[in-house]
Amino acid sequence: MKEIQAMYPSEDGNAEKRDQIIHYIRQLLEGVDEKKNPEKLTLGQGAEQDDRFYENLSERAEIPLNRQSIEKVIEELTELAEGHRFVNSRYVANAAPLPNIPSILGNLTMVLLNGNNLWDVEGSAAAAAEVKITSMLSKLVGYDPSESGGYTTWGGQGAVFQSLRLAIARRFPDSNKTGLPGKLYCFCSELSHYSLYKAVEATGIGTDHLIRVETKEDHSMDIEDLKHKMNAVIKQGGIPVYVLASTGTTDTFGIDSVASIKNATEEMERLYGLDPVYIHADSAMGGMYTFFNAYDFDANPLCFDKDSAVVLRDYQTKFRQLSLADSMVFDFHKLGQTPYTSSLFLIKDKRLLGAVDLEHDETPYVGNRSYGSYHTGYTLECSRMGSSLAIYASLTGMGIEGYQKVLGNYITVNLAFRKELSEKVPCAVMTNAPSPVTTFRIYPERVSWGDERCGKMTAAELDEVNGFNAEFADYIGHRREEFYFGSTSKQRLVPACDSDERTAVYAHKFFAISPYTTLEKVEEYVDFLAGSVEMFKKEYMHTV
Repeated sequence: MKEIQAMYPSEDGNAEKRDQIIHYIRQLLEGVDEKKNPEKLTLGQGAEQDDRFYENLSERAEIPLNRQSIEKVIEELTELAEGHRFVNSRYVANAAPLPNIPSILGNLTMVLLNGNNLWDVEGSAAAAAEVKITSMLSKLVGYDPSESGGYTTWGGQGAVFQSLRLAIARRFPDSNKTGLPGKLYCFCSELSHYSLYKAVEATGIGTDHLIRVETKEDHSMDIEDLKHKMNAVIKQGGIPVYVLASTGTTDTFGIDSVASIKNATEEMERLYGLDPVYIHADSAMGGMYTFFNAYDFDANPLCFDKDSAVVLRDYQTKFRQLSLADSMVFDFHKLGQTPYTSSLFLIKDKRLLGAVDLEHDETPYVGNRSYGSYHTGYTLECSRMGSSLAIYASLTGMGIEGYQKVLGNYITVNLAFRKELSEKVPCAVMTNAPSPVTTFRIYPERVSWGDERCGKMTAAELDEVNGFNAEFADYIGHRREEFYFGSTSKQRLVPACDSDERTAVYAHKFFAISPYTTLEKVEEYVDFLAGSVEMFKKEYMHTV
């Protein structure tokens, strides 16, 4: 067994084995770092993937008969890293993070301890970190930490799924045993993330019972349309059980007013004698801006410029409303700059978790002992990774001001990008308000954004501009090693003058997500776009 023991960390903490592991980690780091080039967005040389790429991988993959050296394992791992996208200053596509060093160390701690966060007897470090970050973030958003609860889960989707589960259990306590009653309905904006669609499908409520609410010019939910649609559902015998407030939509960073949604649901409750409707703030994207909830914009100690401060002050007003929601989520692996996956589901009243907790006899091997006091039988996961350690390390390492600086920089960079793009690419129009993400639309000839928004274009005309933008996205996508911009086929819905159906708008995204995305880089981004638009138009017009 000696040769097998050589594949494991020591059990006595001896220096020789520790130095050996550090040596291997250094080799891996060096192997990855050698592939980095700040002028490229992929590690190493990269490789073109033909149609049979994954098929070939599958055919060649075999488990070796004998154990391989760790050096060989490192070689294999660095080979897999070849061609992987790397978040540097040229990556401006999506909310994919460059994890900060404290969170990487937190993740490493999680791996070294290898605890199961289901039960503190098996995962005491992660359990303690989870309690701490739940309290920290409760205080930040305005929840009472003595009454709130939380746990780490698999992203915003996990939080939406669990919050819907809680909404059903609160309204129908016996539903866990007897099954779902009919005629339950959920509501969200037409620009909400698809996670609620998946959740109503998986819970058995059914996607036909998911009601999409129209959005306003700022991409927030139209509260009058929400009330209109809730009224219609109730009058047909339906039961509104859940409203999803998108507080930072994925593509445009539209922020629903939680206060207005709360007022609307309470109005319906009074009018029809309803039980409280559950409100979940899908703050996976925007929740990090609660770090400005207590910032003094009059004193402005971090010296944000005037325009950035205006945006951030507006966010402060909107994100202070999150405390009105029954639950929310923090996706630290987005704007929080931690590794995938590290999300915290936060609930205002932790007593509600008891409605979905397991009976002791359902978990005979964990939790129901005379020792241990933290058993998370209410989670959808059974075995749980200790990602709370990465979040805790990031919170303690960055601090409130550290996060304020990086989050404020995203706004400052976007404002500069918008100004530069307007000046150098006159056929481009910004299609959302200033935020960490700028969506913009390119036009082949006449800029018609005003007419598109007001319903003066035909469906065919809208589709033509959409097609132009889709082809341009593919065009610059093939040059993504230079600069990687994002895109979306549903930036918003607009009316067409010859159709009753509203049409989705295609747009491109500039998403500032790296601390290396700074003001000094903005000119490079825009010059790349300006040159690409000019070349693409020549090719496009030639083929039309």
